[in-house]
Amino acid sequence: MAPRTNTIRFLHTSDWQLGMTRHFLSDEAAPRFSQDRIQAIGQLGEHARQYKASFIVVAGDVFESNQLSRRTVARTIEALEALPVPIFLLPGNHDPLDVSSIFLTPEFEATSEHIIVVRDTRPIPVPGLTGVEVVGAPWRTKHPSADLCAEMLATLTPTVGVQRVAVCHGQPDVLSPDQGRPEIINLANVEASIEAGCIHYLALGDRHSVTEVGRSGRVWFSGAPVATDFTEDQPNQALLVELSANRCDVQALQVGSWAFTAEHFDLNGPADLDRFQRWLQGLPNKERTIVKVSFAGSINLATAAQLDQLLDMQADLFASLRKRERLTDISIVPDELDRDSVTLTGYARSAWEELVSAGAEDVEALAALRLFYRLSQQGDLR
Repeated sequence: MAPRTNTIRFLHTSDWQLGMTRHFLSDEAAPRFSQDRIQAIGQLGEHARQYKASFIVVAGDVFESNQLSRRTVARTIEALEALPVPIFLLPGNHDPLDVSSIFLTPEFEATSEHIIVVRDTRPIPVPGLTGVEVVGAPWRTKHPSADLCAEMLATLTPTVGVQRVAVCHGQPDVLSPDQGRPEIINLANVEASIEAGCIHYLALGDRHSVTEVGRSGRVWFSGAPVATDFTEDQPNQALLVELSANRCDVQALQVGSWAFTAEHFDLNGPADLDRFQRWLQGLPNKERTIVKVSFAGSINLATAAQLDQLLDMQADLFASLRKRERLTDISIVPDELDRDSVTLTGYARSAWEELVSAGAEDVEALAALRLFYRLSQQGDLR
């Protein structure tokens, strides 16, 4: 491996996907979700100051798409302009460098010199540093026909006295479930380039969870700086990378604070409902927490009504709180306590008894019974 000189420190991040929306967010939470994604840029700047990082690389998907509002683009540029260090932006599959690219707009063309869009595979010297380069493989279409990382590496030769940070977007073959995709990154090729001294670190994007790849210790996914989905492991982070002659130290730093939580509960009576309520109440940072829950069990109408009421009341506290109907399997069986607790007379009582006699297998009858029960408890039926 070619010799390297000074120690360098930089931040590796990816998958900002600015402009992302989530249909299940409340009207009040949606703007907060968008704002926090842009504010994460400022948090990265604070980390750069605190840890004395010399630059930042964004390994693809800066934007959710190339069709975003001018407001989102303008606010992004303002946040980028405020950064204390150079930042390298790699177009990814969400925001490829095609004819509609945001990176080709007049607004981006007019940005300061420390905002650097990786437009081709030529190594770019890091402003203010001697002997440090960033090289990347920008996506030019959403569906590349080749391993862009391999094409970039093929243009490089071993460096002498230069530390080179590579930035790519996509899945390596060791992690991809679909080996037939042409854009899959050949990890063996990457590790051979590291061993030869053509590159000294590969910053990857596309996987939203912090992940080390291979055995070199020099290939990492940073994960998304703000959580985006329920499937992510260790989101809300960026990586602080320190490279020296013989070392590569990687440390995860907290950036965002959004949480996606999916849970399943057995529900067979009031005690289980109390347990679920305590779980909900114990979740922190509710205004930035997205929850989906499912249930299985058998309950009476009273417990079902209490569950509905609890979900309705708690929904106002969370960014989103949803019951997963597809995964919920609850039998609602009216019992004597239900009969005794409803105060119905006349036609309403007759309708109630008819619905009860329809049996627990009649979905429409059960839905009507639940409504009857809730209205009765609220005093809306006489």
